Amino acid sequence: MTATWKIELIPVPVTDVDRAKAFYEKIGFNADHDHRVSEGLRFVQLTPPGSACSIVIGEGITEKTPGTQEIQVVVADADAAREQVLAAGVETGAVDEQPWGRFVYFRDPDGNSWSLQAIEYRPQG
Repeated sequence: MTATWKIELIPVPVTDVDRAKAFYEKIGFNADHDHRVSEGLRFVQLTPPGSACSIVIGEGITEKTPGTQEIQVVVADADAAREQVLAAGVETGAVDEQPWGRFVYFRDPDGNSWSLQAIEYRPQG
């Protein structure tokens, strides 16, 4: 029997927690938690719309350098996802058409990169 594995939380390194939190909320993420656990540890969990996996930003969360995280997300419709990102005032290029999917790319204020992929054979995202 093979166990089921589900990704739960991905740390995203940022320089300004409040700026990053506002950015992610602006593009539609839900702020699930924002707790100062102790001095030097602030835990902010944000979940993309419809996702079972969240990101965590904050203080004392990761040793990664801000701007180095790369995350790919599956979406049902690349055009709609692009419009949502643009409507939030975030820069992105045209939808990138590839044989294995349609992609939308953007970066958060720290330069962490996001790839939104619509796959034809997974129309529900």
